[in-house]
Amino acid sequence: MPGLFIAFEGGDGAGKSTQAALLAKTLSHAGHTVLRTREPGGTPVGEKLRSLVLDHGQGEIDARTEALIFAAARAAHAAQVIIPAVARGEIVLSDRYADSSIAYQGSGRGLGTAAIKDLNDWATGGLWPDLTVLLDVSPTAGRERRTAGDATEDRMESEPDHFHAAIRTAFLDLAAASPERYVVLPAGGSVDELAASVARHVQDLLHKRSRA
Repeated sequence: MPGLFIAFEGGDGAGKSTQAALLAKTLSHAGHTVLRTREPGGTPVGEKLRSLVLDHGQGEIDARTEALIFAAARAAHAAQVIIPAVARGEIVLSDRYADSSIAYQGSGRGLGTAAIKDLNDWATGGLWPDLTVLLDVSPTAGRERRTAGDATEDRMESEPDHFHAAIRTAFLDLAAASPERYVVLPAGGSVDELAASVARHVQDLLHKRSRA
């Protein structure tokens, strides 16, 4: 397809939304049509499912149900938003995608990374990002960022640090297994320096695509 699909991944508090917004600004100034979106969400049904799975007070949600809710939201997101936008030649920037389910439900919830990968491969019709920007953050640093000021943690964010440590390991394992699809960057340090690094990697990819 003529467009590009880039996902931002990483633990809670890594700064994915901030970096996606900065990259969108850079790409827009360069003349690209950019669509920013998020998961779970991005569609009316996805936003409703987001509240079910992330808000407190929704009752018990077992691991398999959780995985299926995320996959259902992602199926709608891929079919209704991402694929049409990329087909129009736009650059789609998504705050989270299927790797989050592989890490959170596959590893963190113990459902198995292979099983969750297969589930999401089916749910999305085999749609995977052209590039995944993995912002690596430690559980401690992520929690400090999430709880700064008056911020409160959602249902997933409030899980204990050992849960977030398992997720971090799972993300790094995914990146190591498919280095051609990932760029791994430390989430600490200057926001602007990190944004510049992300932009360089994306510009390199766009340059390679233009020469292909």
